[in-house]
Amino acid sequence: MKTVCKQNLCTGCMACADICSHKAINVAVDIMTCNAVIDEKLCVDCGVCYKVCQINHPVLCVSPIRWYQGWSNDEKVRENSASGGFATEIAKAFILQGGTVFACIFEKGVFAYWAFHSIEDLKNMAGSKYVKSNPSGIYKKVRTELLAGQEVLFIGLPCHIAGLKNFLNEKGKENLYCVDLICHGSPAPQLLEMFLEQRKICLQDIQEIRFRRKDHFQVEQKTLSEFNSVGFKGVLDTYMIGFLEGLFYTENCYACSYARLERVSDITLGDSWGSDLPLEEQRKGISLALCQTPKGEHLLKMANLQLYPVDLEKAKMHNHQLMAPSEMTVQRQRFFEGISKGNSFDAMIWRTCFVKCAKQIIKKVLIKSNLYRK
Repeated sequence: MKTVCKQNLCTGCMACADICSHKAINVAVDIMTCNAVIDEKLCVDCGVCYKVCQINHPVLCVSPIRWYQGWSNDEKVRENSASGGFATEIAKAFILQGGTVFACIFEKGVFAYWAFHSIEDLKNMAGSKYVKSNPSGIYKKVRTELLAGQEVLFIGLPCHIAGLKNFLNEKGKENLYCVDLICHGSPAPQLLEMFLEQRKICLQDIQEIRFRRKDHFQVEQKTLSEFNSVGFKGVLDTYMIGFLEGLFYTENCYACSYARLERVSDITLGDSWGSDLPLEEQRKGISLALCQTPKGEHLLKMANLQLYPVDLEKAKMHNHQLMAPSEMTVQRQRFFEGISKGNSFDAMIWRTCFVKCAKQIIKKVLIKSNLYRK
């Protein structure tokens, strides 16, 4: 198998597949790995895919010059956001200034990037998405907007921003603003499908999905007008147990070159875990923002945000991805071997994360007995 970069290190950014005019590259995402595979029958050895690859040609990362914590001044925006609403407010302000926003959405069972031109559409952007998204085709759309003189804001994972920067030439880049999200790692969507299938739920049939509400982590689907937990409300489900334990990300995530303080974007957004602000505000959600460039400062200043100073060392301590990638657990191989042998998703989570699962069963019993508040 001939691949664009070293086997199993591919981030799945899709830049190589998008730039290949001969359609010679297939970015194959299986449950364990991601690889950009070259079809040698179609390849003409032009080398463009190699040059655009961020693994072969790393993108410049720079240290933050400012760091803040805070939240949206709009209580509704803050309430509907996983954290404090920074991404939504920055996107709203950018659109009001006449710009175009690109960000990830969930639609018809697919996590993909979309162009937002109106504030009304931004409701589809909100929320954390703990699954690998697909940026295929979006880089060309960003380039078209930039070459037309349009200002563009791209909100996404750092590896996708790196893919975009390598995909673009210098022309039009002065109108590009980038916001990256602090990322633990991303599992293949097939694993989410396995988890849901055990509950007789088809991912393609879900109207909306979310993975957390503030500090409550659960897979929830929207039915009619409200979200309902896929599992037992108030208890970590098996998907979130595996995710938070770092059990089943694709292999490249454990060697992520963007899990450090130096960043690839104008602004980095995450949660201000361990904040010294009042507990009441923490419960409502507090965002963290690392600002790397004057463009980033401009984005923050024009948004409807309440900003406070933050202790950078404390922020790093509570966001380990600002220092190093997630570590590959010793149980990861056992999990995937069990899945490959036909064992169910839940069964393999129990076998590899038994203590965590048992604690959640105890919690469930306590909730049912009204001895624990959800």
